[in-house]
Amino acid sequence: MSSPTAPHAAWVVLGGIHLLNHTAPRRHDEPIVLIQVSPQEVTRPSTTVVIQWNTLGPCPAQVFRASGATKGPIRIDGADLFPDAIAGSALRDLVGSEAAPGLVPLCYLAEHEAGGYHAYAQIRFHPEDACFVRTTREPVGHGPVEDLLWLEAVLAAHRAASRALNNHLRYFRKHFAGSELEFKYTLDPAPGIWAAAMELLKALRDGKLEGCRPEYREEFQIHETENHLFDVIGPEHEVGYASFIPTVTAGHVLKRKWFAKDAFARREELTPGINVAPDSFETYLRERLGLQVRAMPPFTRVRYDIQCESMRTGHVYGIFLDRCSLLTAPETVLSQCELEYLRSRSVLDRTGDEVLSEMERINDWLRNYLSARGWATEQTFYSKRSFLNDVVRGQV
Repeated sequence: MSSPTAPHAAWVVLGGIHLLNHTAPRRHDEPIVLIQVSPQEVTRPSTTVVIQWNTLGPCPAQVFRASGATKGPIRIDGADLFPDAIAGSALRDLVGSEAAPGLVPLCYLAEHEAGGYHAYAQIRFHPEDACFVRTTREPVGHGPVEDLLWLEAVLAAHRAASRALNNHLRYFRKHFAGSELEFKYTLDPAPGIWAAAMELLKALRDGKLEGCRPEYREEFQIHETENHLFDVIGPEHEVGYASFIPTVTAGHVLKRKWFAKDAFARREELTPGINVAPDSFETYLRERLGLQVRAMPPFTRVRYDIQCESMRTGHVYGIFLDRCSLLTAPETVLSQCELEYLRSRSVLDRTGDEVLSEMERINDWLRNYLSARGWATEQTFYSKRSFLNDVVRGQV
């Protein structure tokens, strides 16, 4: 199925769901289907691969069994592989009525230049698309792809990480837990942040930021929150701010940040379920938490979140466009663009240093993007706390 002259061949490998979740014993002669596709990695090496079925076009498909028996090849259009996330008629004819109901994508398999294959386990599977995460540190299964020499190593790698791969969103991990890492830009003059967010999201979809795409099925979020922020001025080890944010149901989330001056990295903690009336916020902070605080003007924050995923590393970053306006003086506004590290989609070890270096690269791109539109030219760490203090001092 692969040409020896092709620099890089790729396949979607199909098999029974029990090969991933072990709900039934493995059968000696069960079908393994190879669907040859054009390479789907956005960048190489890659951690995350997303496949949209309807973009694949006609694909050669062939069944292999441990006995050596084969069937096919036939050509199946990518859009016809899994309508409703169930094997389509051409696949059913290829594997037979017994195997078809449990047939799923097992992995995405990418040929390595030096020989062997890298495998990407299937972690999300829908009628429209699927998401895969790399599980092999080194290429496996040297030899013709049809010999299935890679299969045992691929299934073993999946078993080794099954607690993450077989549970929804468990494949995410977070570096720098308990800390917020964030670059900021003050937008002046501020654009309409909705139009600006849509334009920036389109740039990511179009691949303008090399190696990155909008996060799989979580590319955009909207938020509108009321914030009652208190400047924490003591004790010394507690300096920062505490902000009460009403929830949709009842009570508040208490957001704490610890910092003496505006900075890239700040300790952060969110505590939900705080049932305190607004007129008792200050009392709660003083008496329950032992803080010395100063009330700041409350404000409304409208924020549009673009989730940016590095397909090379699996790290996910938020690019947030927000507009904060005082409740008592709506004409007093702070509008910013923020770049923040959020989480990492990976089952292979990555380092925090890699997050920092990649974030610098993305920040360089973002600064140039904002500057080219006349929205901002200088990076800052200017916080909401500093803005409100400037308001109180009459400097805004």
